[in-house]
Amino acid sequence: MRLQLLPSTFEGDGVSPRQHLTCFVIDDSVAVDAGSLAMAASKLQQNEIRDVVLTHAHLDHIAGLPLFIDDHFSTLTEPITVYATQPVIDTLERDIFNWSVYPRFSELSNANGPVLRYEPFGQAEEFTVKHLTFRPIDVNHKVPSTGFLISDTTTTIALSGDTAETDGFWNLVNAADSISAVMLECAFPDELDDLAVVSHHLTPQRMKRELEKFERNCPVYVVNLKPMFREAITKQLAGLNLSHLSVLQVGKVYEWA
Repeated sequence: MRLQLLPSTFEGDGVSPRQHLTCFVIDDSVAVDAGSLAMAASKLQQNEIRDVVLTHAHLDHIAGLPLFIDDHFSTLTEPITVYATQPVIDTLERDIFNWSVYPRFSELSNANGPVLRYEPFGQAEEFTVKHLTFRPIDVNHKVPSTGFLISDTTTTIALSGDTAETDGFWNLVNAADSISAVMLECAFPDELDDLAVVSHHLTPQRMKRELEKFERNCPVYVVNLKPMFREAITKQLAGLNLSHLSVLQVGKVYEWA
């Protein structure tokens, strides 16, 4: 299994490690969230991705979805399929694909047929996307939000999505037969603990306490660092002295067998 966090922010002539938007691409063919999907996917990924799995409906996780469908509207031979919980689908249809902000693509077709279809899933309801199996779990965010165990025939990884303290996610991870890697959010530095609490995110110290629930021995990659606080968060994470912990690098392709 290969995973890449797509870039979303640029400085000068290069990609910045700062992330305003979130989009993970697995095996160049399935997107988890779509924040920078239209802006940063490679030509191969643009051609291959027709399945998008959403953790939740906050803008930094969906911003590229309308643009991606728009880019490919006339050439799609199959609809873009969006996998999400029903509350997330309802939010997209009410607040984004509502003709006021962007066209309601679920009502439109090209010469080959519909261009957007929704595939709702329930919490703890396993579903398949291409060659991948997703096991969703409700996590603790300000809006309905989902974490996942994602498996192919040989590898399982875990992705927390945006979350504060949560038990269900760790119960799911600890019960898995094997785990190759965990992607865990940490949005704010410790000095913004009050903001983290009210917005349902983690800080390094809160994340450290969450990792006490983790019973496996595998790499943990930190994601969702707010870009204006990246340096402070990174420094505080280093101060935790956890050998298995590192920040997921933007644009790098990670591979697990």
